Amino acid sequence: MDLFEKCHNYKLVDQLKEADLYPYFHYLESGQDIVVNMEGHRVIMIGSNNYLGLTNHPEVVEAGIKAFEKYGSGCSGSRFLNGTLDMHMQLESELASFLHKEAACTFSTGFMSNLGIISAIAGRNDVIICDKESHASIYDGCRLSYAKLLRYDHNDMADLERQLQSVPSDKGILIVTDGVFSMGGDLCNLPEIVRLKKKYGARLLIDDAHGLGVFGEGGRGTASHFGLEDDVDIIMNTFSKSLASLGGSMSADKEVVNYIKHNSRPFIFAASITPANTACALKALQILEHEPDRPKKLLDIADYMRGALRKRNIPIRDSVAPIIPINTYQDLRTFFACKTLFDKGVYVNPCISPSVPVGEAIIRTSYTATHTPELMDEAADIILDVFTNDLPKFDATHKDDTL
Repeated sequence: MDLFEKCHNYKLVDQLKEADLYPYFHYLESGQDIVVNMEGHRVIMIGSNNYLGLTNHPEVVEAGIKAFEKYGSGCSGSRFLNGTLDMHMQLESELASFLHKEAACTFSTGFMSNLGIISAIAGRNDVIICDKESHASIYDGCRLSYAKLLRYDHNDMADLERQLQSVPSDKGILIVTDGVFSMGGDLCNLPEIVRLKKKYGARLLIDDAHGLGVFGEGGRGTASHFGLEDDVDIIMNTFSKSLASLGGSMSADKEVVNYIKHNSRPFIFAASITPANTACALKALQILEHEPDRPKKLLDIADYMRGALRKRNIPIRDSVAPIIPINTYQDLRTFFACKTLFDKGVYVNPCISPSVPVGEAIIRTSYTATHTPELMDEAADIILDVFTNDLPKFDATHKDDTL
């Protein structure tokens, strides 16, 4: 059997392109912002994770330029050897201080952060228990760790306890959950997770990629939001969202950070974050500290858009984050909606199986602190127009659909 047979038989992309419904790889001709130039026309951007609106902030841009001029284009090595800059150390120190942890460690990307943390801290004699809606990077980190993986139903604390009860007493336990779930925009039930963690002697990792800069005191994240910073053992963050850059980090007790820095293969064998990315993340963090009202503006504009969509009877899911899922149910219907919205000037993200269950496809919309009510009303009117006049009616007798 030819290894590439699966590639030759993969026809979905060609079929979607032939039907003019292919929704991926649209290219920007301007910087990431609330309104962008994309493939030749103006588009309202409600599909970005630029939560604080800092990707084009002049201080962030200037910091990146200065770092490029001082350090050059890259570090030419891993943090473990020649690739550590003084600025990496400063970023780690300021992150740890901001998150009220003893130490921090940076990774080349957010995805690699989960890969590096989980694979180093858990091993063959350990058990990882994660929420079923955890991010793909968490699942891949679990696979790399060789620990036994158990999953509990999304935010189902009774199921989590059942899984904890099944673990032998001689096994180490790591509970892993997103702080803010990227598809549904809901929060984990952190108070109950912490209670169960203590009851069963487990450790807890929160992926707070969508929580930093959004929830908590001054944007410190999900643990801060619940007042449980001391009870979360490891906080993972990414720089590609609120911190307007590229990279990721973990924050924890200094012994835990030190262990991972010396035992994590994705950390040891990967090149360090570029100087410009490091400088941009550091400056964005400093802006967040000096402008703690940005997270409130973000949540306020998301609430405004929720109200605007409900007023227009758009079928949204309940959420509390600046992530508002719109139900489209069927994959093909979702592609059609995203294509039509794009043509009419609104960019959104299609989320189909397997990222969501079959028959539960959504349009994922997300918001930025610098969005305005006027822009939200314009986008909501376009969404209403598409759902009223262009979108095929949902047929509940067909959970899935194909071209």
